[in-house]
Amino acid sequence: MSKFKQTIIITNDHTMVSFQDRGLNYGDGFFTTARINDASIEHWPLHKARLIECAARLAFPTLDVMAIENASLQAIGDIQSGILKIVITRGSGGRGYGLPEAPSIQVLITVLPAVAHYKTWQEQGVSLAISSIKLAHQPVLAGLKTLNRLEQVLIKNQMNTLNCDDVVVLDINDNVIESSAANLFAIKNEQIFSPQLNNCGITGVYLKSLCAKLAIEFKQISVEELLAMDAVFMCNSLMGVVPVAAITDTQFDITRSKALLATQFAKENV
Repeated sequence: MSKFKQTIIITNDHTMVSFQDRGLNYGDGFFTTARINDASIEHWPLHKARLIECAARLAFPTLDVMAIENASLQAIGDIQSGILKIVITRGSGGRGYGLPEAPSIQVLITVLPAVAHYKTWQEQGVSLAISSIKLAHQPVLAGLKTLNRLEQVLIKNQMNTLNCDDVVVLDINDNVIESSAANLFAIKNEQIFSPQLNNCGITGVYLKSLCAKLAIEFKQISVEELLAMDAVFMCNSLMGVVPVAAITDTQFDITRSKALLATQFAKENV
C-alpha cells in the first residue's frame, strides 16, 4: 500500500456517499461516538486511540488523526452538549473484497443532539431482558467498533417485542458479553467484574476510562453469575454509568448499587 488519500467530510442533510464506497458495500470501516461537553470532546485521547487501533487491526493506512480532531472541533463549534460521530471507511476501489492499492479513506464527521433520557436512566436505573440473539465469535474483530452491526440491528429489533429498556447480550457459549449498545460491569463482594471480550463484543471507551480509575477484573460471566451480583451497571460514552434495576425477574436496589460503586471510587482514590 504505497499511497493513500484521506478526505474529511463534515456531514449535513445533503451529504452523499458513493454507491461504490466499501463501507456501504462491505461494512469496510469503523466508527466512534463521543459526548460533546462544553464544546469539547469527552475522552478524546481514548477515542483517538480507538481510531488508531481499528485502522491498524483492519489494515487501514495510518490516519491523520490530528486533521480528524481539528475537523471535529470545527464541526462542534460552540455547541455545549451533543454527540460527535466519526465514521471512517476505506472509500471506493479494489476488486470485490480485495483491498485497493491506493485507498481513498473517507472520514464522515456528524454532530447530533444529545440523548435526553440518559439522565433519567442514571437516576432511576434500567430494566433489562435477555436477548435470544447471540453474538458470534470472531477474535480478529473482537473489541473493535466496526461498521458491521447487523447483530446489534437485529437485537434492537427484537427489543421492540420485549418490555425492557435494554437487553443482556450473550455469546454462542452463553457467556454474558454486553448490552445492545453498552458495556456491562458488576460488583460482587467488593470486587468489580466485567465480561471478557476476547471473542466478540466492543471494548467501550467509557469502560476503558473506568479501568484507569477502578480495579476491574475481566472474566467469563454466566447469566446465573450476573443475576447473583450485588450490583450491575451499563456504561458507554454517551450514557456514562447507568445502574441496572432489574434483569428479567431479578431486582437490584439501585440506591445500594450507587453506594457500592461510590465506595469503590473512594477506595481507589485514597
